[in-house]
This record gives sequence, structure tokens and C-alpha cells, in this order.
Amino acid sequence: MSDPYLRFDGITVEFPGVRALDDVSFAAHAGEVHALMGENGAGKSTLLKVLSGVNRVTEGALWIGGERHVFANAREGLKQGIAIIYQELTLSPNMTVAENLLLGQLPAHRGFLDKRRMQAEARRILRELGEDNIHPATKVRDLSIGQQQMIEIGRALLRDAKVIAFDEPTSSLSVHEIRQLKRIIKRLRDEGRVVLYVTHRMEEVFEICDAVTVFRDGRHIRTHDSLETLDQDTLVSEMVGRDIEDVYGFRSRPLGEAMIEVDAIEGHGLHAPVSFDVRRGEVFGFFGLVGAGRSELMRLICGVEPPSSGEVRLNGKVRAFRTPGEAIRAGIAMCPEDRKSQGIFPVASVSDNLNISCRRFFKRLGLFRHPRRERDNTEHYIRQLSIKTPGPQTRIGTLSGGNQQKVILARWLSEEIEVFVMDEPTRGIDVGARRDIYNLLYDLAEQGKCVVVISSDLAEVRSICDRIAVMRDGELVDIVPREAATPERLLGLALPA
Repeated sequence: MSDPYLRFDGITVEFPGVRALDDVSFAAHAGEVHALMGENGAGKSTLLKVLSGVNRVTEGALWIGGERHVFANAREGLKQGIAIIYQELTLSPNMTVAENLLLGQLPAHRGFLDKRRMQAEARRILRELGEDNIHPATKVRDLSIGQQQMIEIGRALLRDAKVIAFDEPTSSLSVHEIRQLKRIIKRLRDEGRVVLYVTHRMEEVFEICDAVTVFRDGRHIRTHDSLETLDQDTLVSEMVGRDIEDVYGFRSRPLGEAMIEVDAIEGHGLHAPVSFDVRRGEVFGFFGLVGAGRSELMRLICGVEPPSSGEVRLNGKVRAFRTPGEAIRAGIAMCPEDRKSQGIFPVASVSDNLNISCRRFFKRLGLFRHPRRERDNTEHYIRQLSIKTPGPQTRIGTLSGGNQQKVILARWLSEEIEVFVMDEPTRGIDVGARRDIYNLLYDLAEQGKCVVVISSDLAEVRSICDRIAVMRDGELVDIVPREAATPERLLGLALPA
């Protein structure tokens, strides 16, 4: 085998009170798709930020093409042909698709922006991505999350990077977009580039990757240069340091009467009236392809957008929510798919994010915050949910995705919530944290709460839900009981006729 093109040599990264990476060393070759695996907080994203120049190393260095590098900033990483496509998108929402694709390398003619050339370049890359239906002049804010992810990938292709790292690239993509992404990755490998691939989806590792490096607690555990003799159980055990026989761990429970009933609701994103009910103690799933209307339906129910017709009954009483706050006070809360922009305040502390909604219970004389009660509440849920954080005042944006999700859940556990709506609850979350999240959902159901799970993960909805509603093109096409929810039936209902 030829010498590695990319080598991490004794990489150590320390933040105040935390050693995020501890003497990490491994290599990746040109023409190789190299998976980085580990639980949330294991150090994968920190390593990618070292590679891009965002994080400075405390010790160690990078070797790229046989030359030693220590990047002082992200610009130096870009000059060396490094492109990182992060799970949390970095696009500018108020700029056009073309402007985002060519940001930093906008074409000019005689000192002025060459819009014709910019549009042509954007159209070329959109064709390569299989997104011909997106117009280059479209504002990025008007695209779906999956389409925005493809624009991030297109930006890396335009820069002709020699090392391209993907951080959970398929977490928000449709079936068509995932197929296209796999073709793009194969092409990059055939062109002799280094592709680093971070994912929690085991099937993707064994389908498209040539090698895998496992991280745990900021340390390099093992690198498998070939996947021929590696199995999923071994990989999971190396990631978590223990055996996990069944990540889903379904727990059956008796179901009560209908708590929430939705009758012929219509509105933005729906193409037909939708009716369903969820019973006490039930984990009720919504499955469908990206753009099927699942999230739009829940936004109508949770007061984010007003429905044009239909009604919602909670415990037999008709309710009409004009704002999410009204829904929360009535006992319905939603954990959104896009945690970064819709679920958390990234620059605020864990404590502030956890207590932001329930502060009205903690105020003195209705005017002043109650620091002791907020601190006690935060520490209680950090212990109960095993939230990994240096402390309550740590900025939540520095936590892993799984721990951010736990903080959002703790926020609603601090309220008197009866219906928990979870939109892609395990998006970008590792196998160990997923098990924690599932157990928490089962706990809520066993307490007589309603849990609604929106998921594009077929195995997830089949494994944790009592019933599964399948949506397609803005319509609810069927509700399938757990025992009849075969992959063939669910996919058959979800795919266009």
C-alpha cells in the first residue's frame, strides 16, 4: 500500500477543564473512504475541526501529502485542499444558492461580479448533485434541510478539495439524495481523494467505506484497514466499551384511551385532510420520505402555524393554538428536527436552555429569576438523564448532539407536558446515546404520556413505535400496527405510486 496522504500524529486538543482529544494518531490513504466512528463526544467532530483549522492543537501535527502542517485558522486549511461538510449547516440563509456555492470564489469580470458565469457554474454543480430542480437564484432559506445539505456538498466539490470530510451527511437527505451522495463519494474515491466519513448508520459504513477508525472518550481505540473481517457487533463494542445487544430495547405497555385526537386538519404542507389519534402510553410514529409533510403536520398541531381547517382535541376538549407557547401551556411540546436553529440557544448555557420555558414556575414575586431553583433543576436533570457536560454554565453549543437533545427533553420534563412530539429525535446521535433516548421515551409512555416520533429511519420507527402513520406527498396514506409494519409494507406506502 502506498504512503498515506493524510496522517494525524499525536493530536491532543485541550479546552478549559476538558481534554477533547488525547494523543490521536492514525492515517488515511488517497482513494480511500475512511469512516470515523464513536459515540457523541468521542472526539470525531473535534478532529474534523483540527483538520479544517478551526481548532488549534495543544500537541501533535497533521501530515498532508508528506508535509507537516499546523493550521492557525480555517483559511489555511482551505488553501491546503481541506473541505469539511458539517452536520450543522454553515450556509447563509438570506443568500442565493449560487452565491452560497461560490462564496469565497465568486467570478468577476473587469472588477464586477460576473453573474452569468456564476449562474452557469451553479447550474453545473447542481446537475452533478442531481438537484436540477433547484434554481441558482433561489434563497437558501427556502430550501429543505436535505437540499441545503446537498448545497454544502456542492460547495466542497467546487473547491476541488483533496481531502473531503462528511459529518453525518445522510441525516437529512431523501432516498434519492442519499443514492446521489453515494455516487458522488464513489467518484471522489475513484479520483484519488481522501474521503473521511462520520456516521452513526452502521449499514453505510459497511456499504461505502474501505477503512474505519474508532474513537472513545477522545482517544484512538483502533483502526481497521479492511472491513472484510469486521462485523457490526465488534464495531459497536469498540465504540461504547461494552456490548449492546439491542439498541432499541422495545418495552411493551398497556395503552389507555385517546389523549390527543386530530380531526381532518388541513394547512401549509398538507394536500389532504389528516385525521389520527394517539392514546395514553403510546409511542406513535410518523414515517415517510423527506418532504412527505410529517413535520408540517406537527407544526400545525403544535401552534407553530395555524391550520386552515380541522380541529385538535386534547383530553376530549377542542383546542386551537395560535402560538407554540399556548400549546406548551396546554401540555403539548415539540423537539424540532433542526436542533441548532430551532431547538437551542447555542451561545447560552445548559442551565439557561433547560430552564428557559419553566422559569415562570421559578420566579420570585412574578418578577425576578430564582437562581437556586434553576440550578437545582438543572443539576437534577443532568444526573437523571446522564447529560455529559463540564457543568450547568457550559455553553450548550459545545455539547454533542445527543447531549443537546437530552437538554431539550429536560426542558419539557420540567414542564407539565402530556404530549411529546419528537422530530427526528436521534438524528446524528450515536448508538449509546440513542439507547438512552429510547429508554427515556419508553419511560414517558409508561407514565401515561403520549410520545409522537417523526423519523426517516425505517428501522427506528419499526422498532420503537406501537403504531406507525405513513405519509406521502402531504397525505396520510395508512396507519400500520407494529406487528404488521414490515419494511416492504412501510416503504411501499411511502414511495410514490
